[in-house]
Amino acid sequence: MKRILIFCFALGFIAFCATAEELNVGSYNIRLETDVDYNHNDGWLQRRGILCDLIRFSNFDIFGAQEVRHAQLEYMLEKLPEYDYIGVGRDDGATAGEYSPVFYKRDRFKVLDKGTFWISPTPDKVSYGWDAKCRRVCSWGHFKDLKTKTRFYFFNLHMDHRGVKARREGAKLIVKKIKEMCTGKDANFVVTGDFNVAQDNEIFQIFVDSGIMKDSFECADFRFSPTGTFNSFDPSKFTKLRIDHIWVSSAAHVSRYGVLTYHYWLDKKGEDSSSTLVAAPKEMKTEKREVHLPSDHYPLSVFLSF
Repeated sequence: MKRILIFCFALGFIAFCATAEELNVGSYNIRLETDVDYNHNDGWLQRRGILCDLIRFSNFDIFGAQEVRHAQLEYMLEKLPEYDYIGVGRDDGATAGEYSPVFYKRDRFKVLDKGTFWISPTPDKVSYGWDAKCRRVCSWGHFKDLKTKTRFYFFNLHMDHRGVKARREGAKLIVKKIKEMCTGKDANFVVTGDFNVAQDNEIFQIFVDSGIMKDSFECADFRFSPTGTFNSFDPSKFTKLRIDHIWVSSAAHVSRYGVLTYHYWLDKKGEDSSSTLVAAPKEMKTEKREVHLPSDHYPLSVFLSF
């Protein structure tokens, strides 16, 4: 009996250690700050608090964000003090235009190297890619996990929403860069982003056929994915398509994959302001309010280990 108990304890301890060493990786297109969103109560100033609360609750160890303008970046750093970031604005390599930053917990990781390249034929300078409507970047970091001592690369990107050639050639460029950078003992990597390419698209297949990475959705032990990743600020919209992805190196293990479909209510009452619930105590009442989403994309959360 004692041997059995010791054996069970050992198995439990191993399982606990494996869970403790997992990384909670996120990807979140937070939607840029734009005046048009205020027309339907989805402006950045209206939703930024709940968005940062969602990130803190999700407790990502490291996550890639997209469509982040400089003022949004500053607000997020203020409200998420446990995080630091790497990345630059796409329009000047400094602070202009959208960032695709990598946020990481400052007490969990050490940055060994970092950089940004443009998704274009001239990746080392500020540039447009092929038929892209906007400049697009991939920001990357080489990290050391101070808990596990593991080293890995983290890439975060936002591919163009109009240029088909830009997405196709951009996918080839991303794969090429990863193959060049992630070699030997530094072969571990994660790629997050808004790819503007769904899983049924031939450009998605470029990543699948690369031979170096796998889709965290497909390889996860457990998935929570009640809808796709784009919602257009409408919680009633449903899609099976995923345009936001988290790719991992071939040897990584993904235990959980989730599309975090949280929503919130505006602080104003609708027409039917109060009603009594039949299946609840009579003093329990509810009120109708407008339902909103923190962004026009849902965030992804993936638990993985190398």
